[in-house]
Amino acid sequence: MTLPLRAIDLDTVQAFVWVADLGSFTRAAETLDTSQAAISLKLKRLEDRLGCRLLERTPRHVRLSPEGESFLAPARDLLAAHARALSGIAPAPPRRLVLGISDHVAGPELPGLVARLAATDPGLVIEVRIGPSRDLGAAFDRGEVDAVIVRREGERRDGRLLAEERVGWFAASTWRRRPGEPLRLATLAAPCGVRAVATRALDAAGIPWTEVFVGGGVLALGAAISAGLGVAALAGRVTPAGAVEVGESLGLPPLPASQVVLRTRLADARAREALRVVGSAFRSAIPR
Repeated sequence: MTLPLRAIDLDTVQAFVWVADLGSFTRAAETLDTSQAAISLKLKRLEDRLGCRLLERTPRHVRLSPEGESFLAPARDLLAAHARALSGIAPAPPRRLVLGISDHVAGPELPGLVARLAATDPGLVIEVRIGPSRDLGAAFDRGEVDAVIVRREGERRDGRLLAEERVGWFAASTWRRRPGEPLRLATLAAPCGVRAVATRALDAAGIPWTEVFVGGGVLALGAAISAGLGVAALAGRVTPAGAVEVGESLGLPPLPASQVVLRTRLADARAREALRVVGSAFRSAIPR
């Protein structure tokens, strides 16, 4: 006689999807606002129900087993169907989240972050603004944006620390400094915090420099690096393909790490949940 299939707990499926997406029990626990032990218990319960191992665990990595790879798409479909069923019973009013992200922070993972926001709450209208940390912080203080992910600047210590990432000196692999000439810098327009830190460090080290390119955003700055115009101070995560770190070879001063923080005043529980998801995903994207 065939035994009836036991029902699957949706919470365990949600935990599995987040561990698969973030590659970490710790990050999944942060996203779901629970403990790592609770996530492990949910995954064990789900694997027991399905009768197979979904994840291969090592001290450093979590990866999907072949069975986990097969189950991931149906798991997403199940969660999406559940969300559609609930919205059909009690449609939620449209909500808008205005999120500012520093151009020194918005790296190649930005499309993934936006996708995670949309997947967390399909009814959420997402407005993302990219700009300098200082401008976005001022917009947040004026109440023009709901939340910002920015570099911590000056003496401010508010906001939730998401990550610290190293800032270095980058140039095109073919770029060479001519003997005796000032260091040729590509920067963002003042008042950029990274520019201020970099130029102060050069002045303190007695290294002459000259500005040869001023960009309106990190994309333009990356184009200047790729074109071989000069050296720029950037986090490695947002540098253009082919750029190399040249600080040590040129004897340039080390730069302090950049602290990335999340500031929010949101009271709406669903929007705060979406921001937790983004914060966890962002921390997962930062190289350690």
